[in-house]
Amino acid sequence: MNKIKYYFASMLFLFGAMAIAQEEEESKEEREPGHYNQSRFKQMYEEFATPNTYRSASGAPGPDYYQQRADYDMNIELDDKNAKIYGEETITYFNNSPDNLEFLWVQLDQNVRSKDSKSPLRNGNGVNIAYTTGNFANTYVTEPFDGGFNIEYVKDANGRPLSYTINQTMMRLNIPQPLKSGEQISFSIKWWYNINDHVNGRGRSGYEYFPKDGNRAYVIAQFFPRMAVYSDVEGWQNHQFWGSGEFALPFGNYNVSITVPADHILDATGVLQNRKEVFSKEMMKRYETAKKTYDKPVIIVTQQEAEAAEKGFSEKKKTWKFKATNVRDYGFATSRKFIWDMQAVKIGNKDVMAVSLYPKEGNPLWEEQSTKAVAQTLETYSKHTFDYPYHKAISVHAKNQGMEYPMICWNYGRPNEDGTYSDRTKYGMISVIIHEVGHNFFPMIVNSDERQWGWMDEGLDTFMQYLTEQEFGKKYPTVIAPNDAYPSRRGAPSKMVPYMSGDQSHISPIMSNPENVYQLGPNAYGKPATALNILRETVMGKELFDHAFKTYAQRWKFKHPTPEDFFRTMEDASAVDLDWYWRGWFYTTDYVDIGVKGVKKYYVTNKPTKEMEKYMADRNLTEADLPPLVYLAEEDSEDFSPELKGKSPTETSQNLREFMMDNMTEAERAKVKEPKYFYEITFDKPGGIPMPLIVEYTYADGSKENITYPAEIWRKNDAEVKRVVSSQKELVGIVVDPKLETADIDTANNSWPIKEEKSDFDKFKENIKG
Repeated sequence: MNKIKYYFASMLFLFGAMAIAQEEEESKEEREPGHYNQSRFKQMYEEFATPNTYRSASGAPGPDYYQQRADYDMNIELDDKNAKIYGEETITYFNNSPDNLEFLWVQLDQNVRSKDSKSPLRNGNGVNIAYTTGNFANTYVTEPFDGGFNIEYVKDANGRPLSYTINQTMMRLNIPQPLKSGEQISFSIKWWYNINDHVNGRGRSGYEYFPKDGNRAYVIAQFFPRMAVYSDVEGWQNHQFWGSGEFALPFGNYNVSITVPADHILDATGVLQNRKEVFSKEMMKRYETAKKTYDKPVIIVTQQEAEAAEKGFSEKKKTWKFKATNVRDYGFATSRKFIWDMQAVKIGNKDVMAVSLYPKEGNPLWEEQSTKAVAQTLETYSKHTFDYPYHKAISVHAKNQGMEYPMICWNYGRPNEDGTYSDRTKYGMISVIIHEVGHNFFPMIVNSDERQWGWMDEGLDTFMQYLTEQEFGKKYPTVIAPNDAYPSRRGAPSKMVPYMSGDQSHISPIMSNPENVYQLGPNAYGKPATALNILRETVMGKELFDHAFKTYAQRWKFKHPTPEDFFRTMEDASAVDLDWYWRGWFYTTDYVDIGVKGVKKYYVTNKPTKEMEKYMADRNLTEADLPPLVYLAEEDSEDFSPELKGKSPTETSQNLREFMMDNMTEAERAKVKEPKYFYEITFDKPGGIPMPLIVEYTYADGSKENITYPAEIWRKNDAEVKRVVSSQKELVGIVVDPKLETADIDTANNSWPIKEEKSDFDKFKENIKG
């Protein structure tokens, strides 16, 4: 046998023996508590529903996927003097499911404001240490507001009374015979209710009263009885509306006529059908100009005109007629105080109108920034999902509001009375507009169940909001400080550290119902957005993530996805196994904490180490039984000799030198760069979530090397792992997660050598001296 064949045969023998020993050691570690947790990398078959013909294992709709449809014809009248709203509606419901339905469920969300509502009683709370005056008055002094539905009748298509039962915010229609698969049914409801003051009583809908001029500005939604969702996932989604969990609704077509005082300005979900009847000639002229203007908003109703209208209080009425196709909900805003501007935005091959409505109290900020933010949102979201399909997107100014509906949303951000405003007010306004307009995509089009899975709309939308804010900052650098990034409140990993490192008794998994969490903002908005940002920037990479995210959006637009459809699609379209990621970030309250536990320095030697001698003794082996070997001696062990320092491996190992002489050509040997330094680095993971191990190595000459080890490095040992670094240069520093990409809650253990942090007292003393 020649030297090369003998060498490789011998090495295979040795490596086989050493691999068995290593497996024995790993098996031992796996059995020790804290060392190994297979469930972190186990596939999520137990957590996920079994794929079927309705929803496929790939995350796409299956061949038998179905969804119901509900069409609405509505006549609405708003009584401005008495703050009441009246409605008559006819609902046509299409049963596209394979099931025969014995009854129908209709949502009466406004009943959360009825006098006998159980919603205020659902939380256990004691005496606060202090109350705002308004909160105290509303809680203990004021008679409860009665804002629930008053149902005058429910009739079938022939005008006969239809039996119904109201259970809080849900109404069951007791239809005379089951609605068979493929059939449709029509029925009518007449109703009215008192409109709430959304500023003083809080609420997603209602009015704001302006005492200086005696006017109200209305933002109206959840204002009509709406069909509940019936789906393959849980049948009827008839969970009560308690206040936090939002809405689950079927798609349909709407014909809506809204009657308001003649001097009101109004906009709503849908295409305005009688524009020439409700617009003045000057408004029509401005509107036609706006349809061709892409670089700035065109004022349709000026501030001067709005201020003049504030004084009128017309006794006459005007009816605005709208038609909306394939929407899941409906909302409108109306007031004689509204200024109105519009701008065209090119989305794909069509024009979309970016629209803003605001009273003079919103200026100058709203005229400067609102429609810009709407336009940027449409552009960025369309790029990452699908082209915005509707003809307009409206931002309405409303104090303390942030709420969304198809094509229309209400947003806060009010300057001081003298027109000045802080950066906080400006950025808060821009961000809430981006967020609420962005909800057109999630969940108005990608129609997830908000009442059950709040994060599926809020989290995905907050993630997209972060991307849009950053693009907004680049497009409008004069809006922010020069050379600064947009100051996004959520999205960056570091923003999530305080929440994830907080009191575990007040933290819930993302996969929780919105009603059952203590901190809804971090849970449903911030943490999912951070998780997706890390997934895009660090785990998957932008190209793979963006393709998979767009695939999900396009698969499920105008449909009802579940969390599993999202999780499965992200893997299906990227070939990245992410079960460990979904489990850690979405199904637990674990946190990220990875650090450097220790570093050992080694040098090459020709002499067997004590460890190797023990290995051979345990197996009755001698050096003659083994192939030529190379050994590494730890600098701080008895195996180490000072003369090893500074020498190349071939200088200290005759075996290595002979191997290279026998198996490499002179040209090959000339290209060899022998490492003089060998380091064994132990990384530990006190946190529960496995993450990619991102490491920056710094060498004595000042150079740096960045290596990202995949999250799978933790798959066999959940507590700690070791890596060997071989280099021609001396290693002088190690930093884990140097750019703070993983939401690591404790960076004190991220460096070697350990960086000494100054105490708060030392910092205080330095400030005193300064």
